[in-house]
Amino acid sequence: MYIHQLKQWPNFTWDASNLALLLSEVHLRQGKLLGQMEKLGFDLQNEAVLQTLTKDVIKTSEIEGEKLDNDQVKSSIARRLGIEIGGSIPSDRDVDGIVEMMLDATQNYNAELTTDRLFGWHSSLFPAGRSGMVKIVVGRWRENEKNDPMQVISGAMGKEKVHYQAPDSVLLANEMQQFMDWFNNEMSLDPIIKAGIAHLWFLTIHPFDDGNGRISRAIADMQLARADQTARRFYSMSAQIRLERKKYYDILEKTQSGNLDITLWLSWFLNCLNSAIDATAITLNSVMLKSKILGKVEADTFNERQKLMLGKFLDGFEGKLTSSKWAKIAKCSQDTAARDIQDLVNKGILVKDLAGGRSTNYILVDGY
Repeated sequence: MYIHQLKQWPNFTWDASNLALLLSEVHLRQGKLLGQMEKLGFDLQNEAVLQTLTKDVIKTSEIEGEKLDNDQVKSSIARRLGIEIGGSIPSDRDVDGIVEMMLDATQNYNAELTTDRLFGWHSSLFPAGRSGMVKIVVGRWRENEKNDPMQVISGAMGKEKVHYQAPDSVLLANEMQQFMDWFNNEMSLDPIIKAGIAHLWFLTIHPFDDGNGRISRAIADMQLARADQTARRFYSMSAQIRLERKKYYDILEKTQSGNLDITLWLSWFLNCLNSAIDATAITLNSVMLKSKILGKVEADTFNERQKLMLGKFLDGFEGKLTSSKWAKIAKCSQDTAARDIQDLVNKGILVKDLAGGRSTNYILVDGY
């Protein structure tokens, strides 16, 4: 029996005293982070928001096994937020779709969650009406009773393991209306606790053919934005969930197969959120480093290729910086790339990586 089949569903319970210290710690860290970010200038805040949202979109997709192009995601977000970046590129429809969903959830966090809004998010996730090669019901609750029960399964054919079975499709309209009424009108709960419940509740209903995980995390982000009372996102819950992916699925399965006491789920959620806020220190250091180096760029003579590549380097592209990679990304000859890099070495920004290898690699000079 799953929790949605219990007579008291969806009357969740939890041990508030067990969670009190952890919840207080989350609120304290949340307040400190927002205070830190308020001290940054507008441009640095924009850079932090852009990095956070880019990571959020990429990682929520990675949790589902889908890898998106970092530059496309960043460009799509920047265009929609009106943030100017160097090297902006066109983005695919599937990238734009998930970006539109995440931005609607976080930038319009105070707007009501409605059936039409959720159908719009789902349509954005699957613009071609397919999940991979499989045609799915898009922009509507799953509705084909022949496909009931909707099950989450792993394992090879003949050795399948059922992790979870969702409510039948005939129940979805009522289940979702109850969920949306609660989400829009429940104001007595701590807003962070509410984010954890909303995440679990939506995933348990599992109302769509596909995309339920991404939409549930968007709803949680929407509620966390309400908790922060700002559309400016400085931490990524999805990035932390990606790091804890196995624990995430394990605690979900255990909770959905248990009783309506969700203390363990909320404890995991709060710990995950704490870690996500801690990880923001990395983003903040990256933003400050980028500001320092690009400030030097503005004060000195740098060509457009150098500005482009320094921006990408500071955003942390994969692998090591070599002249061949520079030539490929900057679309120039290898000789030109070598001259560009040597100029940055002369200006004290880059230095040869003494670790060596078959190719000469470059890293930032100590102090940057």
